[in-house]
Amino acid sequence: MGAIQPKVSEPISDEMALVGRAKGGDVGAFEELVRRYDRNVFRIAQHITQNREDAEDVVQDAFLKAYNNLAQFQGQSKFYTWLVRIAVNEALMKLRRRRPERTVSLDEEVKTEDDSVPREVADWSPNPEQQYTQAELRDILDRTIHGLPATFRTVFVLRDVEGLSTEETAEALDLSVPAVKSRLLRARLQLRERLNKYFKRERSNGSQSKPSSGDGTR
Repeated sequence: MGAIQPKVSEPISDEMALVGRAKGGDVGAFEELVRRYDRNVFRIAQHITQNREDAEDVVQDAFLKAYNNLAQFQGQSKFYTWLVRIAVNEALMKLRRRRPERTVSLDEEVKTEDDSVPREVADWSPNPEQQYTQAELRDILDRTIHGLPATFRTVFVLRDVEGLSTEETAEALDLSVPAVKSRLLRARLQLRERLNKYFKRERSNGSQSKPSSGDGTR
């Protein structure tokens, strides 16, 4: 008797089963979807809005809008991808209301210094992991991600932080796959540049504060 092969598609079909039950009026099924994805949606919303209270509002609004519009979900993509698209739109609306003088949109053209060849970025030396704890690195990375422009930050968070595929990220943001790839590359370059400057500055400050090894006496 051969070994039983794992059902790799089970998580997706289980998700679709929950969505189907929720469409039929099973509130418990929708609550299970909320429990499954609320933390992910919160992280995405917080990265975009950079505000915990706004992110909590986005999560509530996104799930409420998803529930009220379940009939429009045709199942051609993952429910999570559809939910993320709703959450991103809600988060961007939060930003627009907060900064009406500066409209935030993922559809706007992104101007960069160089569209073809990325600038070389100096290697970190010594390795940051040798100087900082994992918790410190996470905090540094979070703060650096928050400094990225919204158009880059959102793509980076969905693709590299939340682990969506390029195609899923494109669908969630209503962008083309080439646009996602382009913005992801620029986000990674900007992130590395910012981190490189941060670690260089920290090393410089550390060397300046380090006491001299000798006192000039013999």
